[in-house]
Amino acid sequence: MRYFLLLTALLVTAATADEGMWQPHQLPDLSDRLQQLGLEIDAQNLTALDKFPMNAVVSLGGCSASFVSPQGLVVTNHHCVYGSVQYNSSPENNLLVEGFLARRLEEEIPAAPGSSVYVTEAVTEVTAATLAGITDSTPGIDRYRIIETNRKALIADCEATGVHRCSVSSFHQGLEYFLLKQLEIKDIRLVYAPATSIGKYGGDIDNWQWPRHTGDFGFYRAYVDVDGRPAEFSEDNIPYQPASFLEVSAKGVEEGDFVMGVGYPGSTNRYRTSSEIENEFTWFYPQARQFREDLMRIIDENSAPGSQARIAYESTLASLSNYAKNYQSMVESYQHSDFVNRRRQEESNLAAWIESDSSRAQQYSSAVIQLQDLIESDHATRERDLVSSYMSYATLPNTAERLYRLAIEKQKPDAEREPGYQQRDLSRFRQSMQRISRRYDKQVDKAMLSYLLGRYAELPEQYRSNAVDSFYGISDRFDQGQVEQIIEDSYAQSTLDDEATRLAWMEKSQEEFENSSDPLIRYAVASYDEKMLLERSDKELRGRFQQWRPRYMEAVIAYNRSLDRPIYADANSSLRVTFGQVRGNQPKDGLVNQPFTTLQGIAGKNTGLDPFNAPAKQLDLIRQRQYGRYALPSLGSVPVNYLTTLDITGGNSGTATMNGKAQLVGLLFDGVYESIIGDWDFDDDKNRAISVDSRYMLWVMEYMDGASNLLDEMVIVD
Repeated sequence: MRYFLLLTALLVTAATADEGMWQPHQLPDLSDRLQQLGLEIDAQNLTALDKFPMNAVVSLGGCSASFVSPQGLVVTNHHCVYGSVQYNSSPENNLLVEGFLARRLEEEIPAAPGSSVYVTEAVTEVTAATLAGITDSTPGIDRYRIIETNRKALIADCEATGVHRCSVSSFHQGLEYFLLKQLEIKDIRLVYAPATSIGKYGGDIDNWQWPRHTGDFGFYRAYVDVDGRPAEFSEDNIPYQPASFLEVSAKGVEEGDFVMGVGYPGSTNRYRTSSEIENEFTWFYPQARQFREDLMRIIDENSAPGSQARIAYESTLASLSNYAKNYQSMVESYQHSDFVNRRRQEESNLAAWIESDSSRAQQYSSAVIQLQDLIESDHATRERDLVSSYMSYATLPNTAERLYRLAIEKQKPDAEREPGYQQRDLSRFRQSMQRISRRYDKQVDKAMLSYLLGRYAELPEQYRSNAVDSFYGISDRFDQGQVEQIIEDSYAQSTLDDEATRLAWMEKSQEEFENSSDPLIRYAVASYDEKMLLERSDKELRGRFQQWRPRYMEAVIAYNRSLDRPIYADANSSLRVTFGQVRGNQPKDGLVNQPFTTLQGIAGKNTGLDPFNAPAKQLDLIRQRQYGRYALPSLGSVPVNYLTTLDITGGNSGTATMNGKAQLVGLLFDGVYESIIGDWDFDDDKNRAISVDSRYMLWVMEYMDGASNLLDEMVIVD
C-alpha cells in the first residue's frame, strides 16, 4: 500500500509552479527546486523533526505557531490568540479593544481552557497496522470499527508516556496512515496581543483582500513543571525550554526572495471528483453561508456592542464571519472559472487511461464506479446533515447531549468508547464545559436555537426526528410562537448554564440522567436512540468510503505517475512545508498587485471608525516617519504585509514564513480573494498568500507598545 512513498523519487521539473503542501520526508527529493529558489540550509535538515528548524514549529490545534526564544515564547497570529483575549475580557477590562502586554512572567495570564501547544516529535507510517484484519469482503460498518479499534490501540501505545498527544491520520484518502506523536504542553499563557485596531485592522471588510494592512500577530508562552514535563497550570510551573527556536529577521525579505512556510494546514480537497465539486460549490457553500450570516445577525440583534453578551460571542462572530465570506468568495471564484470542466476532462482522461489496458481496467474500474455510487448516497441526505451540523451552535441543548453521551460511554471499557469520550479526552471535555461560562449568553442562545429549529422544521418529514418533533411540538405546520415558548420554559427550568452544575453532571450515571427533571437533559435522553441509528448509518457509509476512496487514489496516483507529474497528499493538519517567492500578481486585466503594503497605507485607509480606526499614536508615528531600523529602502517605509506564492489553506494561520536561512520573516495569516478556491484548485498565476511582515511586528512592539522585554528575549538579526 505504499504507493505514495514510491513517488517521492519523481523530479519536480515537470511542474515549476510552487504548488504543494509537502511532507517533510519528501523534501530532499525537491532539493534542486528549493536551492534554485534560494534555500540556504540543507534540505535534509527539513526531514529531521527533532532538529532545527522543524522542532521550532508547533501546532495550537487549529493554528500553527513557532518558538522564538529559549524560554518557550510562542508567536502566532492575533486571530489565533483572539479566543484567549476574548476569554479574559470583560466590559470593564476589554483586552480586545485595549490589547494586552505582560512585561514580566508574573503578569502573563492563562489562555482559554483547552489551549495547548503541540510539538511534533515523530511521524511514523502505520498503514499495515491500521488496516490489520480487513479484507476486501469486510462490510462497511465492520471496516470502520476495525480501523477505529486499530487506531485507538496505536494511539494508546503512543500516549503511554503520559505527556504525548498522538493521532493516526490518513493520507491520500486512506491509502496510507501515519502516526503523529506530539508533546502536549498544557499550561499556556497569554503574553502579548496588540489592540484589535492593529491586530484586526480592516476587519471583515479586508478579509481575503489585497492590499492588506493587518498586524495579525500575538504571543503565548508554554510552561512546564519544575522537572520540565508538561503539566496543568500551576504557579510553580516554569517556562518551557525548546530544543530550538527561530531567530527573527529585522531585515526581512524583498520582492523575488525565497520563502517557505512550515506549519499545520488543515484540509484541502485537490483530488475530489467533479460531482463532489459541483455539490460543494453550487449547494453546500451557498447554504452554509446563509446559516452563518443568519447566526451572525441573531448575535448582533441580541447583544449590544461592548456588552458582556457581545464579548462572549466575539470569537464566535469572527469564525462565522470568516467562513461566511470564504464561502461566498468560493462560489464567486467557481462561477468565474472553468474548474469543474477541467476536472471532468481530467476524469475522462483518467477513465480512458484505465480502459486502454485490460489489467488496469480490472484493477481500477470498479473503484471509479463504486466511489461515484457512494458519493450519490452521501448527497442524498445533505439537507439533514447540514442542519444537524449547525445545531451545535445552540449551546445548552448540545451540552445536554454531550453530557448524556459521556454517561453512556463511561460504562464501556476505555478502548471501546467513542473518540472524544475516552479517558484521554476527559480533561478537554471538562475544559469545554468551563469555556461555556465565558462564551454563552442565555438570550443569544435561545434566539439561535429558535432559528435553527425553524430551519430544521423545513426538512422533509423523513429527515426529521420524532424526538425533536415531540419535544418542541413541531409538525408540518410550524408554530414559531409555540416553539419559542417551549424554548423559554426549557431554559428557565434548566440549570446547565451554571458551570458547577455542568461539571457535576460529568460524574453522574445514565440512570441519574434518565430520572432528571431538567428539560434539556430529558430532551437529550429522548433523542439519543435516534441519533445513534443515524450515527451507525453514517459509519457504515464512511466504512465503504474507506474501502473505495483509497483504490480510486491508487488509480489517480498511477495515472499521474505515468505522466511524470508529482503528487502530494491533501492537507490533513499534519506538519507540512510549502515554498515559493515574494511576488505580486495580476488577478485580472488592468489590475496589478504589488507584493508589499506599507505604513502609509494604514494612514490612507484610516477613517477613525472600526475596523479602520488606527490608534492615534500609530498615525502620529507614521506622519513623523518614525521607522527606526525596520524600513525597506526600496519602499521608503516599513512594510506591513506582503504576498508570496506559498500554497496554504486553513490551519496555516500563524505559520512561520521563513527565509533561506530558516529565520522568521513573517507570519502567514490569509490568502487573497482569487486564491480562496485553492482548497480545491491551484492556479500559480493567481494563488497568493498574505504574511504580516516581521519588520512591522517588531516596529509595533518597539514603537507602539514598548514590548522591550520581548524584544530583548528574542534573537533579532539583520
